[in-house]
Amino acid sequence: MVASRLGTWVAREYEVVAEIPDLMPTGVTVADSGRVFVSIPRWGDDVPYTVAEVVDGKLVAFPNVDVNRWSPQRAADTLVSVQSVIIDPAGSLWLLDTGSLAFAPSVEAGPKLVQVDLETGQVVRIVRPSAEAMTPTTYLNDVRFDLSRGDAGYAYLTDSQAEGALVVVDLASGESWSRLRGHRSTHAEEGFRAVVQGVVREGYAVGADGIALGADGERLYFCPLSSRRLYSIDTAALRDRELSEAEIAARVVDHGDKGSSDGLESDTDGAIYATAYEHSAVLKLAANGTWTTILHAPALLWPDTLSLAADGYLYVSINQLPRTPLFNNGVDDRIPPYQIVRVPVHAHPVRLGPAAAQPTPAE
Repeated sequence: MVASRLGTWVAREYEVVAEIPDLMPTGVTVADSGRVFVSIPRWGDDVPYTVAEVVDGKLVAFPNVDVNRWSPQRAADTLVSVQSVIIDPAGSLWLLDTGSLAFAPSVEAGPKLVQVDLETGQVVRIVRPSAEAMTPTTYLNDVRFDLSRGDAGYAYLTDSQAEGALVVVDLASGESWSRLRGHRSTHAEEGFRAVVQGVVREGYAVGADGIALGADGERLYFCPLSSRRLYSIDTAALRDRELSEAEIAARVVDHGDKGSSDGLESDTDGAIYATAYEHSAVLKLAANGTWTTILHAPALLWPDTLSLAADGYLYVSINQLPRTPLFNNGVDDRIPPYQIVRVPVHAHPVRLGPAAAQPTPAE
């Protein structure tokens, strides 16, 4: 890898992991073995499978074609529209199914977290959100896992409807609840206007989206897509169901302007990574409060999801979202292929699990 120096920051050249000619990915995650998985939500395109593994640079339906074959009669046990995929600290793959087609209200029994065993490809568990955690327009967007607390750990999710919320899932009981619904830290910023690669993009009203756990799991970082602020809250407060919404809100920390972001990620050194979708870039907030640019290229229109892998690379999905009909007044200006790229950051992924070992990234 060759680094190019521009001004006071260094942006490492990126490597293309996969070029995808016909399906627009959002989520990406990487197992410690190096296997790469992506999600392709059903936003209007003909999507034969909504989760895939990257094999020799091409997509293969995962865990199989049948579970990806959705119909209204099978919404409870098939995949409707998966927004995010993530490997948990124990090595399972989790699929976050919005249950929503093209951002419409979710279908009955559609929203769910699906746990898949990577060795067998079998569905291990389906966790459905509790009624109190949802609204008619809830759109479950991204998720992080901490298996080191509680009887079986917790999952933290973002609800990206305009009013926004955080959702907490107790993995032992399967119960879930929402927090900070409509709070300024999760709500789409009023009057927000994105300027993506110099083009004004109106009408982006997306609440809490990016999410990342701090290295010790004590803080959860998050941001609305329609905002330029980074927020965090202590996870103990989110798990405490006795606290009032006012008490929860009082614990939110505003970390200031970071630019507009979609995905977030973290590492064991206490750094937070954030996409900068207006600038086709990825930024890093070090534990000492210093911001740097680690990736920037005009060709990378809309860096969406980040995944820090055991190989020391930060993987990024690139999907041209502003050119999609849903975000472009019904006009499709996308120019395939879409991409999964990676850039070396030489950092450790956060693995909060009772038996999890922190892998050493490759030099």
